[in-house]
Amino acid sequence: MQILYAIQGTGNGHLMRALDVVPLLQARVEALGGQLDILVSGPPADLPLPFAVKYRVGGMGFLFGKKGGINFVKTFRQFNSAEFVHDIRHLPVESYDLVINDFEPVSAWACRLRHRPCVALSHQSAVLHPAAPRPEQEDPAGRAVLRHYAPSTAQYGFHFQAYAPGIATPVIRRQVRELTPTDEGHYTVYLPAFDEKTLVERLRYLSRSVQWEVFSKHSQQPADYGNVRVWPVSGGDFLQSLARAHGVLCGAGFETPAEALYLGKKLLVVPMKQQYEQQCNAAALDKMGVPVVRGLKDKHLDRLDDWLHRGQPVPVHYPDRTGQVLDQLLAEQLGIKMA
Repeated sequence: MQILYAIQGTGNGHLMRALDVVPLLQARVEALGGQLDILVSGPPADLPLPFAVKYRVGGMGFLFGKKGGINFVKTFRQFNSAEFVHDIRHLPVESYDLVINDFEPVSAWACRLRHRPCVALSHQSAVLHPAAPRPEQEDPAGRAVLRHYAPSTAQYGFHFQAYAPGIATPVIRRQVRELTPTDEGHYTVYLPAFDEKTLVERLRYLSRSVQWEVFSKHSQQPADYGNVRVWPVSGGDFLQSLARAHGVLCGAGFETPAEALYLGKKLLVVPMKQQYEQQCNAAALDKMGVPVVRGLKDKHLDRLDDWLHRGQPVPVHYPDRTGQVLDQLLAEQLGIKMA
């Protein structure tokens, strides 16, 4: 039995989930006498991967801007359409009994081209489910991109809540489950769509007494700016900051907000502009009681200040059911029941 697990490498969220999914899936495939191969698309990852990657392809990722959104100009310039088409045509998906896809476009379109099944195991599958929360202002174009970016023939999703059958609560990686949360008073900040200068300026303007620990994709080395300390993105440093934080200020992605909620931290999210998935995530978090602000401009500071002084954690229950989801997927897609 040959199984391909394809992962979107843009950002860190999909790769963080893979840290738990890959070992569990590997154990199940090896127990069946089979082989699991890994594909990662997108730019080089900020997180080191503790498993072998057989295929690395350029894919079709997005580049973060510096003012709260996606940099569409740089995204377009770095996209190599000829390479993308070549990878789709030459990826040997027909050699695999099953392709499992975490929002990865090359393997998804290779399967579509060859009329092969492609099983989505992703947060995006849950976002697209009719039962999942939607923003008040719909975005048909954004929804269409989300639906067609990595087409699939079956869907298994993860979301902030189990809104319907086929949607599970988040995969909380083992490294996070093993943490012992404390409260050392600082705020952990991860807003990759803002540059270091903007974050430092706005956070110091908001409060010069609060200690901010900022993790920036745009920074190459640690730096201190009064009560704001900036680090390059690093898995170990970020986790330690998250575990010790009083609160977390981050984008409306999926993995970081889920981990902050799991650790019992008070949370506020700033969804990226022109990013439909994050707008949907923000709608879901808002319904759960998590504050949402649309930017870091002066008009948003009252809401941020209120959260700093009166915000409270939102309780969640995120049991470890990743293995059960994988068992269900293998049973339904291959007719295999694990012992």
